[in-house]
Amino acid sequence: MSAALVASGITPAMWYRLSGFYFAYFAFNGVISVYWGLYLQALAFSAWQIAVLMSLQQAVRIVGPTFWGWVSDRTGRRATIVRGVSLAALASFGLLLLDQHFWTLFAALAALFFFWCASLPLVEATTLSMLGKDSHRYSAIRLWGSIGFILSTVGIGHLIDGVGVAVVPWVVLGCIGVIALYAWLIPEVGQAHGQAESAVLSEIVRQPVVLAFFAANFLMALAHGPYYTFFSIYLETAGYAKSHIGYLWALGVVVEVLAFLCIPRILNVLGLRQLFLLGLALAAVRFVVIGWCVGSLGMIVLAQLLHAATFGTNHAASIALVHRFFQGRNQARGQALYISVSFGLGGTLGGLGGGLIWEDGGASLTFSLCGLAAALGWCVAYRWLRLSD
Repeated sequence: MSAALVASGITPAMWYRLSGFYFAYFAFNGVISVYWGLYLQALAFSAWQIAVLMSLQQAVRIVGPTFWGWVSDRTGRRATIVRGVSLAALASFGLLLLDQHFWTLFAALAALFFFWCASLPLVEATTLSMLGKDSHRYSAIRLWGSIGFILSTVGIGHLIDGVGVAVVPWVVLGCIGVIALYAWLIPEVGQAHGQAESAVLSEIVRQPVVLAFFAANFLMALAHGPYYTFFSIYLETAGYAKSHIGYLWALGVVVEVLAFLCIPRILNVLGLRQLFLLGLALAAVRFVVIGWCVGSLGMIVLAQLLHAATFGTNHAASIALVHRFFQGRNQARGQALYISVSFGLGGTLGGLGGGLIWEDGGASLTFSLCGLAAALGWCVAYRWLRLSD
């Protein structure tokens, strides 16, 4: 734990609680993102069925985080909600263990992700509230989520190579259980009051700069939809071992961690707008490389290194921009709206669209269109995302 975080008001005990939650949350996300598609493929589902089931994680984010953000702002009980939904997610996943039919999986995953999607924006808002004016130090806590992702993807890849893909649901169940345990350690933090909270949410969203921010993030998430749905399947089809697939995913998150560590310095050099634009530009390059160079390990490694910008610095810049645009009681709803529009709507349409294009057009066309979506996001942000400082 850094001295700077202590100076910001985060106690050592609180730092461990928040970091532990992020670690467990993204360890779960790593198993789902990297190996769930392979597990579904082993159950002999079609590309479209896999796309539907994988997209449920994003689909519920269209309305789920906004709903839970509204409940949080109405009740002022962020931590209580996080605890409740974590237990509900654990119970929901139990349905999946009953059988492996498509509609059983659909129902279990829909319920799981509806409750699961509530936690992160509320914990993000809690973390930023505790940091106060030191919100730029958010990345020092959030990076533990990336570490959890790395360890889960690498470790489970070797486990699957040894015992088979059938172990995946049990690993997921264990991750959800740890999330539920840490949820009970998240503190209840009073929400800020003052002039900023009197702003009407719709008035904030209608600002051209905010609309541009959400549109660019929608296109960025749209570009990532097929990547999160099919990248592991794509690599396996190209002859990569599952442990190697885990290492490639982990590599992307390792550089993401390094990006989080360097965010304060990078922001001092580039600023939020330029950092946001850089992520979009590199995403366009990255997906074209993935689509056409899967046979070259060196080029795929390069593409994964670009994850530092296409998610790491881009997400950190987005969180900071949401914190700037949405103040007071609007913070939780602002974080939820960001997740709903980007990961929710954009990620869902990207995943489902990728499922349709994948079967008829193939991987190269799918990832080329992903690059085009990121490029369009860059154009939108360059034209309309104008910041006052």
